[in-house]
Amino acid sequence: MKNAEPIDGAMLADGFEDALVGYGYQFNYPVAVYSRMGCMKILMERDGMSDEEAMEYFDFNVQGAWVGESTPVFLDDIPNWIDELEEESSE
Repeated sequence: MKNAEPIDGAMLADGFEDALVGYGYQFNYPVAVYSRMGCMKILMERDGMSDEEAMEYFDFNVQGAWVGESTPVFLDDIPNWIDELEEESSE
C-alpha cells in the first residue's frame, strides 16, 4: 500500500511501509494494519536475517512495541509463510 495517506492519529511502523495493508480502528483509535509475513520478508531481505532471527526480532521489537492506543496491529497471515519462502527460493 505504497503512498497511502496515513489516517490522523495512526502510528506507523518505521521501515515497514511495504508491509502496510491498510488502516482500521481499535475501539475509537485509528491503527495501521501490517502484514506479519510482509514484515518478516522485509527483515530477511533488507537486513539479511534468517527466518528464525526475523521472527524473534519481529515478535520482541516490532509487534511487542507499545506506543499508545494507536499502536499498529499485525495481520497474522503467516500460516504457510515458510512454504511460500521455500518456493520463492527454489525458483
